Amino acid sequence: MLRLLPPNPSRRTLPNNVAITYTSGEQVEVYRFSLPATILIPLIAIFLQAWLPRHFPFFTIFDLPLLVTIGFSTARRNPLAGLVTGGLIGIAQDALTQQPIGLYGISKTVVGFCASSLGIKIDVENAGARFLLTILFYVVHEIVYFFIARVLVSMQVSWSWPHEIFSGVANAVLGIVVYAFLDRVKQRT
Repeated sequence: MLRLLPPNPSRRTLPNNVAITYTSGEQVEVYRFSLPATILIPLIAIFLQAWLPRHFPFFTIFDLPLLVTIGFSTARRNPLAGLVTGGLIGIAQDALTQQPIGLYGISKTVVGFCASSLGIKIDVENAGARFLLTILFYVVHEIVYFFIARVLVSMQVSWSWPHEIFSGVANAVLGIVVYAFLDRVKQRT
């Protein structure tokens, strides 16, 4: 049988020194980028993505426009801005390929929206969190791209989990450098 004891007046309660904080949506740091940075950084990333693999074949595992999409979206923390950023960068990247327009556009739109939505909920200023999120978003990007290419466009594309995980880790390592650069050009709102 369970018996409840009355409070003991001689028992002393020690104060707790741990502060409990809650970060509301209004308290999250939101950043913006200058107009030249907003235009030039994605264009440089798209140019490098088109030019570097021709001269350095190993560079095909990297996706600079995706890293810029993730960096811009998590800094702005606005799902609509992330959606537009991903869509515009993806369509511009599609324009430089021989593939149908929209493959990168749709997949980067999904990643931009998800990255900005998660940027509101979690601390994306931490290098470890950025590393893990980049791997996650790279895999999401590749899954969406594979689904659209295979099911909607009927392209013959292959999937290899070890390759995708390795590419995700490689992009996450490069992403740390890209995000550090983007941190230098972002401005507090």
